Amino acid sequence: MNPADVAQTAMAAPSADMSLLGLFLQASWVVKLVMAGLVFASLWVWAIAIDKILLFGRMKRQMDRFEATFWSGQSLEELYRSLSSRPNHAMAAIFVAAMREWKRSYEGGARSLGGLTQRLDKVMDVTIAREVERLERGLLVLATVGSAGPFIGLFGTVIGIMTSFQSIAASKNTSLAVVAPGIAEALLATAIGLAAAIPATMFYNRFVSQVSKQALRLEGFADEFSAILSRQIDERG
Repeated sequence: MNPADVAQTAMAAPSADMSLLGLFLQASWVVKLVMAGLVFASLWVWAIAIDKILLFGRMKRQMDRFEATFWSGQSLEELYRSLSSRPNHAMAAIFVAAMREWKRSYEGGARSLGGLTQRLDKVMDVTIAREVERLERGLLVLATVGSAGPFIGLFGTVIGIMTSFQSIAASKNTSLAVVAPGIAEALLATAIGLAAAIPATMFYNRFVSQVSKQALRLEGFADEFSAILSRQIDERG
């Protein structure tokens, strides 16, 4: 076949849809399933990220206001009454848990207060662990998508390229116009996998750092509050 005939054949062949939607629709069902799963994972990552950004911002503002009130000299009893029904953030939950144990020991007429400090520390530690667990909720999804996303996309690419080569072998046509659409469909899976994994990894690292900072802040408040209650125990003992 001379060059003129090749050119006429290429011009006569229908042009493939190279848009993202067109590449998705032309892919095999396995690659479509991989792409759809990665798109869903990417949306899930962004939903978790937005929720965590709002959560950490709201939590910081609430703890700032609580600490300002706590150190303003207001009576601990009044602060406890205002928060006991519904503590709305981690630091308030620690305060309420410790005050509840404090009041239970005194109002229950405990004969010895020697172990009260240990009980208060244990109650606050349990509350901190519960709040940190709540802050870490969803981070496993980010870590999983960040680590597995590129490999899932690569799996879709390998399947797509295998399917493309099988089609080339069946048609016995190796022109670029025939090969390019199949390769593009296959590579789209890897691109979607990277688009899901990169933000997931970045958000995961950021949120792990923020969880550590919040945990340290809660532990610092618990230590200071434990010292205050310990002094009162010594004065009353």
